[in-house]
Amino acid sequence: MHPIFFKIGPITIYSYGVMLALAFSVGIYLARDRAIKVGIDSKVIMDLSVYILLSSIVGARLLYVLTNPDEYREQPLTAIFSRYGFVFYGGLILAIIVGFWYLKRKKLPLWQIADVIAPSIPIGQAIGRIGCLLNGCCYGKPTTLPWGVKVPGSDHLGLTPLHPTQIYSSVGDLIIFFILSYLWKKRKFEGQILLMYLVLYSILRFIIEMYRGDNPYIFLHLSLSQLLSILIGLGAMTIMVVKSKKVRPVQSTFIDNL
Repeated sequence: MHPIFFKIGPITIYSYGVMLALAFSVGIYLARDRAIKVGIDSKVIMDLSVYILLSSIVGARLLYVLTNPDEYREQPLTAIFSRYGFVFYGGLILAIIVGFWYLKRKKLPLWQIADVIAPSIPIGQAIGRIGCLLNGCCYGKPTTLPWGVKVPGSDHLGLTPLHPTQIYSSVGDLIIFFILSYLWKKRKFEGQILLMYLVLYSILRFIIEMYRGDNPYIFLHLSLSQLLSILIGLGAMTIMVVKSKKVRPVQSTFIDNL
């Protein structure tokens, strides 16, 4: 594990932060490029990205704090300033809510832009999970498989090989990215790409959680992320079925409403 990327005097640059910044940068670049190709003003994507970035960080931290209140009882300020403690689903949910609110307020084509943004999510996750590996978080359960990794900061103190669930997640997210990129030109209705992402990621996350060693089970031997995966996956599939029955031609032009 290499949690510290490098140091410059008193300034410490952390690997997780570097990979997170890279993840957002790549995601925004690809979304902007895709938007231009379908006639959407790139300024819309840049403005929306700011809202998504901030809301995803706040949402990810908020869900972690709500589900782990004991960690912050004695030092509540660490809930704001700590480098640790994020839950991806919290960030995803709040980012979608804020993103939809922004697009509605600006009277922009909601589902069309959602499809433009969607493929950037898994590629960003694929990069971000490498940051998790370097940071030593989001680790797996003990394994005897030859590719097990030892994580110093885990409950096993770096003595036992663990499933590299960060790599599993990264590879899975990369596969989802390529699937969405392939479906992009074949989409039949607006919103299909975002909904497909939610379905595919829910399946991936549910499976990955079976090998995670840092998320406790909270109900019916399921973790919080598994429960959310079921709800989000079923919800997305339901909306997809409804929208597919009311097929609306995919728009290829964009009217600037800013």
